[in-house]
Amino acid sequence: MSAQIISGTEIAKKIRQELKQEIAELKEKHNLIPGLTTVLVGEDPASQVYVGAKGKTCDALGVYSERHDLSVDTCEEELLALINKLNKAPRIHGILVQLPLPEHINENRVLYAIDPKKDVDGFHPVNVGKLMIGEPDYLPCTPHGIQELLIRSGVKIEGAEVVVVGRSNIVGKPIANILLQKKEGANATVTICHTRTKDMAFHTRRADILIVAAGRAKAITADMVKEGVVVIDVGVNRIGKTAEGKAILAGDVDFDAVKEKAKAISPVPGGVGPMTITMLMLNTVRAAKLSAGLA
Repeated sequence: MSAQIISGTEIAKKIRQELKQEIAELKEKHNLIPGLTTVLVGEDPASQVYVGAKGKTCDALGVYSERHDLSVDTCEEELLALINKLNKAPRIHGILVQLPLPEHINENRVLYAIDPKKDVDGFHPVNVGKLMIGEPDYLPCTPHGIQELLIRSGVKIEGAEVVVVGRSNIVGKPIANILLQKKEGANATVTICHTRTKDMAFHTRRADILIVAAGRAKAITADMVKEGVVVIDVGVNRIGKTAEGKAILAGDVDFDAVKEKAKAISPVPGGVGPMTITMLMLNTVRAAKLSAGLA
């Protein structure tokens, strides 16, 4: 079997084209420009790259953006004061605090300080609760990206047996909640597996759709999936370097082996990754529309 490759790069490109047109129309018809601010504490190289990519995407789509880079020894009170200021800024519709934060700052206290209406990451308890009851303002970016990958690849979700490997608050729990909702693009039967699951392969072999966010390279092998499964691999693991010093990446799924049994599979890189920033832009546009009474 030759699996369909679910390209997040191509799907994200299409969504961004749609967003760019919508943003242009909001500016022309309503004089409304969506605004996003990022807050980075410290100089973590990966975080620097992520924040830079978000800024470039804003520029490409016509989203107003601000970037606040704070030193690693910034105190929690100073960070909270900045968030309070941004909560009140009319030009800013979305606030994103780049994680992880330095150890001396309480991550939850910071995330909870963000106005839920500007929480375009979807991490605030108010937005988590709205997702649980099926009335979200925003869907968390990576899980929403996974759902869009499935929908736009023509994968039937309704009635499907979905198995999620991983129970994080960022991916595992929210994607399970999204796909079990009584809504279009959902209505699945969902099982969540984790590090304490007995006989994980028993569950993964039942999956029509397998979503893997285990945090371990090639944790899912070919003997753990059935023929015709659809696989979404969320993992990004550095497993070595090329002779030129470039990182070699692998997902949480043994791609080369599993693709021989799968109906469709997302690659790493180029699968879920490009969708996350795209969904952040979608949430920022929605936040702007909500603030103006247009959504």
